[in-house]
Amino acid sequence: MALIPVTILTGFLGSGKTTLLKYILTEQHGKKIAVIENEFGEENIDNDILVQDSDENIVQMSNGCICCTIRGDLVQALNALWEQRRDKKISFERVIIETTGVANPGPVAQTFFMDDDVADHYVLDAVVTLVDAKHGQHQLSEHEEAQRQVGFADQIFITKADLVSPAEVAALRTRLMHMNPRAPIQGISKGVVPLADVLDLKGFNLNAKLDIDPHFLEQEDHDHATCGHDHSHDHHGHAGHTDRIQSFVFRSDKPFDHKKLEDFLGGILEVFGEKMLRYKGVLYVKNSNRKVVFQGVHQMMGSDLAGPWGVEPKQTRMVFIGIDLPKDTLLAGLESCLA
Repeated sequence: MALIPVTILTGFLGSGKTTLLKYILTEQHGKKIAVIENEFGEENIDNDILVQDSDENIVQMSNGCICCTIRGDLVQALNALWEQRRDKKISFERVIIETTGVANPGPVAQTFFMDDDVADHYVLDAVVTLVDAKHGQHQLSEHEEAQRQVGFADQIFITKADLVSPAEVAALRTRLMHMNPRAPIQGISKGVVPLADVLDLKGFNLNAKLDIDPHFLEQEDHDHATCGHDHSHDHHGHAGHTDRIQSFVFRSDKPFDHKKLEDFLGGILEVFGEKMLRYKGVLYVKNSNRKVVFQGVHQMMGSDLAGPWGVEPKQTRMVFIGIDLPKDTLLAGLESCLA
């Protein structure tokens, strides 16, 4: 049986998650989605649209969606939903999990790789993060959880952009892009999002397509041109923030020595695994005419052979997003793994 895709919806307090979920649970979009929300969320959806006298923690909505409130363990909630679906009591094709506003999405994402029951039935599709245009800068500066939510994202939505000036939105966007150059950033209004931008993003697929924001790379190139080999581009310096969560890109036209790279990455994950939020790459490996793709979350890394290098130039591109990572050491280490 096909695995059920799961989207993790995250964002700091007041970023608009509840508005977005209400839209999903009440609009006529024709999709059958089970929404799992944390009951100790900052603002319950229940009060507005769910049946008050229901003792059930799984409620069927009029548009075919399902709302499930968890009071305890996520794994139990996912297994309970799966059993009810198997027994034909409820029907849904995908799941969206709302994390609490102060949650780090890392452990939620790891559930899909570490728990066998969950991994047998569900597949993690993407982490979608909402950032409030009005309070986002402050939250990112004050709360590491808000930074982690951005670092983990496969897609970022800036909400409430109508409450601030275009210049403030642009500054926020630039800051987000340096923390996470692989997540597309889009503004949304009043929680109305085309569901195609939330679902089936395949953020955790191992594929040969590596999206890094092109502006980020232009800036990197520009910096290289001006500063020789100093890799410490302090981009966000001009925005006045030094975020603990930062990203950097490694690129090379030389092939990797597979064994050296494997040993180096293994060592890095052992030492810095907890601090590595997301990393992904398309690798050019010596003696292989096929691309190697790899990606991971914390200590869990997967790699796979992808299609052949066609006419395009063979080039390694890797992006790392993490907390206080020693960028220079990692770049130098990767450099030393080249054949």
